[in-house]
Amino acid sequence: MSKKADFKELLDAGVHFGHLKRKWNPAMAPYIFDEQKGIHVIDLNKTIAHLEQACLAMKQIAKSGKKILFVATKKQAKQIVADRVKAINMPYVTERWTGGMLTNFATTRKSVRKMATIDKMQSDGTWDTLSKREKLFITRQREKLEKNFGSIADMTRQPAAIFIVDVMKENIALKEAVRLGITTFAMIDTNSNPKLVDFPIPSNDDASKSVAIIMDHVIAAIEEGLAERKTAKSKQEEDKKAEEAKKKEDKKKADEEKAAKKEASKKEETKVEEKSEAKTEEKTEVKAEDKSE
Repeated sequence: MSKKADFKELLDAGVHFGHLKRKWNPAMAPYIFDEQKGIHVIDLNKTIAHLEQACLAMKQIAKSGKKILFVATKKQAKQIVADRVKAINMPYVTERWTGGMLTNFATTRKSVRKMATIDKMQSDGTWDTLSKREKLFITRQREKLEKNFGSIADMTRQPAAIFIVDVMKENIALKEAVRLGITTFAMIDTNSNPKLVDFPIPSNDDASKSVAIIMDHVIAAIEEGLAERKTAKSKQEEDKKAEEAKKKEDKKKADEEKAAKKEASKKEETKVEEKSEAKTEEKTEVKAEDKSE
């Protein structure tokens, strides 16, 4: 089980800091502990409880082998998210959310395939036949595609879930996910509506330290899910091998028994033949004796 979030570490990271009171969303009322100098303070006990729920859910998704898409395009979160998500080989968007990235997924896949086609051109010799101007144009096109879609190149199908840092900024991504029925996880600040998200984590989504600590717990849960999947897969393979070995052993035993029965049957037939031959000889001798008399 991954380490449970500690109240003090969340406090030190500033996870409890919300927005100004005048910017709040009334739907966040259950998650607000107090107000200090016109700024709302988030109840960290609620944060810990919701973070734990979200981590358990994401662990199960990762264990099932499905993908979770991470979205964070704001300056203070993008690098933190990219660095951590790369380690677990999950797709992420940190540059710009292209409208229709999920709802028009077929077009998104076309852009990814276009990158692969350009890469193929460079390896099969086609690149050398192009003019300098064409090479420059295609290189720029490749760089643009890499910037927007490079991090989701391995996402061959729509993700099972999406994790968002700041639903106010990533509102298009959230709307697309909700429309497609994709499970949503998000860091929700006091200016956001938690009712729009399946697994809201009440927390400060503006401070890099706050984003980092929430991401650390999320990534740890996903890593645990992936590790359990790997173990289960290995066990399944071992069981399969053991079953195949048992089948081979059973077949070998069956073949040996069959051969033994065949051998016994052959011996029995030989005995019967010998007895028959002996009787025939006996009869012949008796007949010979009768004639001599």
